[in-house]
Amino acid sequence: MDFARTDEQQMLWDTARTFMERELLPHEDAVEAADDLPRELELELRQKAVDVGLHACNMPESAGGPGLGAVEVTLIEQALGHASLALAECVRRPCNLLAACEGEQVAHFLEPAMSGEKRDCVAMTEPDAGSDLKGMKTRAVRDGSDWLISGTKHFISNADRSEFVVLFAATGEDDTPRGKRKRISCFLVDLDLPRVEVAPGYKQVGLRGYSNNIIRFENARVPGWCMVGGEGEGFDVVNRWLGPGRLTVAATAQARAQRAFDFALDWAANREQFGQKIGKFQGVSFPLADMATELRMGELLLMHTAWRIDQDHPEADQDCAMAKVFCTEMLGRVADQAIQTCGGMGLMADLPLERIWRDARVERIWEGTSEIQRHIISRGLLRPLGA
Repeated sequence: MDFARTDEQQMLWDTARTFMERELLPHEDAVEAADDLPRELELELRQKAVDVGLHACNMPESAGGPGLGAVEVTLIEQALGHASLALAECVRRPCNLLAACEGEQVAHFLEPAMSGEKRDCVAMTEPDAGSDLKGMKTRAVRDGSDWLISGTKHFISNADRSEFVVLFAATGEDDTPRGKRKRISCFLVDLDLPRVEVAPGYKQVGLRGYSNNIIRFENARVPGWCMVGGEGEGFDVVNRWLGPGRLTVAATAQARAQRAFDFALDWAANREQFGQKIGKFQGVSFPLADMATELRMGELLLMHTAWRIDQDHPEADQDCAMAKVFCTEMLGRVADQAIQTCGGMGLMADLPLERIWRDARVERIWEGTSEIQRHIISRGLLRPLGA
């Protein structure tokens, strides 16, 4: 594997990095203070992202996207990930499941999402089942050519800013050697349909300006043509989405860890105590060396994983799990040590370290907890040996 960037990859990185620095970072303090992202600002940034070609950068050519590889998309995610999530999300990367749209779904969902006219969100998690699809209680019952959907989803990112939701629901049960198994299906659902309610979510420790919502369905009537793939193919659909999603989380974590380290390094090089720069003290300089080493490991793991995805390597899912668990946990360690390096000022809002520290905690939970990632990794190790 050649780690040197091609001219195209460097151009994509420069474009995304410049956009982040000029269009996103200047709004961070205001969004953080208000815990709100003004709707007009979101739409303005979304249109600017469309204009420079960053919108829908993750989508394949078949869906009208640029058809970039995982390496290129990961570079863009890293560049944008230096900014707070609320602002980085203004540069829309639609759910890659939309590439499977067919028939009426193309004009109604895919094309508006690709142009920036509509925004999507994904609803899988439930209050009682978490992300366990087998325990899902949201149900879709066939009624003629339509489906009647009932149930509750929560922790749905930015549903209040979205026009439609990629929804997973149980459409029946099948008998298997291990007992009953729910048939999980995927639907595209307009959020302005009757009997669909988008409610405020929970107060959260970090990610200010980034909302989580509760979505309730009470016999909401959804046309049959809104189902993605066939009935019961939800597990296959989810698996196509989870790998890239986990790699995105890893790339964002890597970017924020780098930002925290850069502040700590600058502080150590310029802050004076006891007549010398604090970076002269081993108690400060050795942790810097440890942070730099962990960052290098995360970068190598991240880009190697993206490269393996582009090679259609059979162990790519396991690689994504490794990248996610390492980069997110590394972010927590680096953010904490960066604050320690900066002392009391590290906890003040004058520096971005305390917000990076707060925001870091969720990365080990969503898109599959660290425990789930370790399960995926260990399963991949043991299954070939018959264990």
